[in-house]
Amino acid sequence: RQQKWKSSVSMQAKMPPCDFVPEKYESYPYERMQKIREQNIAPSLRTYYRKPLLLHQGHMQWLFDHEGRRYLDLFAGIVTVSVGHCHPKVTMATQKQLARLWHTTNIYMYPAIHEYAEKLTSLFPDPLKVVYLTNSGSEANDLAMFMARVHTRNFDIISLRGGYHGGSPYTLGLTSLTPYKHGVANGFGCTTTMLPDVFRGPWGGSHCRDSPVQTVRKCSCTEGACLAKDQYIEQFKDTLNTSVPKTVAGFIAEPIQGVNGAVQYPRNFLKEAYQLIRERGGLCISDEVQTGFGRTGSHFWGFQTHGVVPDIVTLAKGIGNGFPMAAVVTTKEIASSLAQNLHFNTFGGNPLACVVGAAVLDAIEEDGLQKTSEDVGTYMLLELAKLRDEFEIVGDVRGKGLMIGVEMVTDKDSRCPLPAEEVSQIWEDCKDMGVLIGRGGLYSQTFRIKPPMCITKRDVDFAVEVFRSALQKHVDRAA
Repeated sequence: RQQKWKSSVSMQAKMPPCDFVPEKYESYPYERMQKIREQNIAPSLRTYYRKPLLLHQGHMQWLFDHEGRRYLDLFAGIVTVSVGHCHPKVTMATQKQLARLWHTTNIYMYPAIHEYAEKLTSLFPDPLKVVYLTNSGSEANDLAMFMARVHTRNFDIISLRGGYHGGSPYTLGLTSLTPYKHGVANGFGCTTTMLPDVFRGPWGGSHCRDSPVQTVRKCSCTEGACLAKDQYIEQFKDTLNTSVPKTVAGFIAEPIQGVNGAVQYPRNFLKEAYQLIRERGGLCISDEVQTGFGRTGSHFWGFQTHGVVPDIVTLAKGIGNGFPMAAVVTTKEIASSLAQNLHFNTFGGNPLACVVGAAVLDAIEEDGLQKTSEDVGTYMLLELAKLRDEFEIVGDVRGKGLMIGVEMVTDKDSRCPLPAEEVSQIWEDCKDMGVLIGRGGLYSQTFRIKPPMCITKRDVDFAVEVFRSALQKHVDRAA
């Protein structure tokens, strides 16, 4: 069966070679794993694909399943494996620390937390020099909300529709995607405002966003004057004038929306939005859970691509290359607001986590991964744009660096989302040919491509060829 799979792949697109040989799979049979999943694991943890993958081992940009099949991982554990699966530098640093000290409490001093805090904050502009270490992105955003409210003594926080900021009861008020909403009271003091989406929104077009690929929609903007940005700012002002008190606690936005499918705003939108929030006494929070650590290529942090300096920055996912850790970075003044009372996190800044975090920063620098994100990401965006020009169902290709979205439509004129079952078939075909990609968007219509940042142009050629093949199969089926 494996041989048959390999031959069908080679007919369509040749997978780049990989010297790594995975260990033999020796755990439970697939059927038993499925049974445990059904009986003992929370049903809210859904699996991808009709026949869920049973993954066994990872090496850099590659994953191996229980039968030894190799896959090019273009989703990186939901934008989390930043430097590559089981990166040798990170693995070695972790093993060394495992033998030295797993955990003590952060009320004591130990080298790892101090070394890491200095290393991480050195990558931020002044005055963002104080870090709180936590365990997850939801927890980081939770703390950022709390901090903004304690510091400003205001309560209301504004977020953009389509944003994802976590699944905890507190952050669900900021998260603005129906599939994550449960029918329980949440979101008190949270207000959403119109998403400045230049592809799907009412305004925007071919000059608006900071990406090598613009939308196919024409726009009436001129050089240096984005009319779409002005319109979306008017909507933002309308929210401020009607839906919240005269003073607010803050505004949170991802530099590029992740779960919603790499949605980008018009240039200078965030800059003007930040100014409006600060005029009302609020703090500006940049959710860098997906865009941080060089993923956008041109800059280390997503907020830098917008020419702004936030008051609070939240980090997770790529921070630990898969290790559960996260952080909130802010100013000394804002951080001191929480010092009026106790604020404590048992595992935040754990010695093991800090060593992992430091090793990830070293790997990004030594392997030149920000540059890879820029070069390989731009190459991939331009190659995917060719598919957009070739296929009517590829409505939009967007992103920056290795933060990429491909939005599927029934046709480019209507921009009507391609039905989820049709998107699923293309997605399944890509998986069967050895490429794993994510899904996102309001209608699950957007493919999310956010691979480990060690990916190569050769990998991109393979992935694009597989994607083209899957699109062609869809066209043939429809015919």
